[in-house]
Amino acid sequence: MKQAFEATARGLRTFVSDVADGFFEITHNGFALVGLAIVFAALALAARPDLRQSGEEQLMGWLQSRKPPPEATDLEPTAIDRTTAASPHELPKPQAAVAYWLSKKYRVAAEPLSVLVAEAFELGKRTKLDPTLILAIMAVESSFNPFAQSHVGAQGLMQVMTRVHGEKYQSAGGTLTAFDPVTNMRVGVKVLQECIARAGSLEGGLKFYVGAANLPDDGGYASKVLAEHARLQQVVAGRTPPTTTPTPPGMRAQPLPVVAPAKPAEANTQSVALLSDL
Repeated sequence: MKQAFEATARGLRTFVSDVADGFFEITHNGFALVGLAIVFAALALAARPDLRQSGEEQLMGWLQSRKPPPEATDLEPTAIDRTTAASPHELPKPQAAVAYWLSKKYRVAAEPLSVLVAEAFELGKRTKLDPTLILAIMAVESSFNPFAQSHVGAQGLMQVMTRVHGEKYQSAGGTLTAFDPVTNMRVGVKVLQECIARAGSLEGGLKFYVGAANLPDDGGYASKVLAEHARLQQVVAGRTPPTTTPTPPGMRAQPLPVVAPAKPAEANTQSVALLSDL
């Protein structure tokens, strides 16, 4: 009986040893074949760059197909570079006061208004125009909506007629920049300068600006701008005028859009045509 067990044990050991040796041989030969296949593949790819490129493209396609899709709400870290906004606390005290007052009156965030106020004061310094006048025109024309557009095509903060003053936008990249707040301000100020120079006075320039140069009156436009201008000057001086003002009788609810300064022979035609569209 003992001899039978010993014989069985020897047989099992021999079987296990044979299996292990066989597995080792198969694995060794398999790795050798894999190694040879890799060598031949590398030689083939070195000799055929087109195959290598095709293989790389297929591999990249395979990897991309298994890459998880991006979240629809992923944000870009550079978005701040495109944002027209700044902290009012960074402005000089009079400018910050203007930004907060306009924010309250026109229900616009103080942060984007801070950029517009700072730009208005900078433009005023360069053009010798009162910055509060520039802001008053924006208030009357668009209520600080940079995407405003009238039914006759006046666009942006200062409601400049893009089809008339399109060449003024070319250096900025084209007429679509009319909806960039700062660009629209700069073009609007340039148009305002031309209007004042042509009319010879601020009140006359505002009539040119709104396209009413040869009309009996401008529908109250200049009065409304100058009234807002006066209120903003009070804010700069440290006073706080009310943010709600009654509309004088006969004053239009919506301002006329900006048009190009009319030539003397054409002024009445342009103004009448504009008013007939309203």
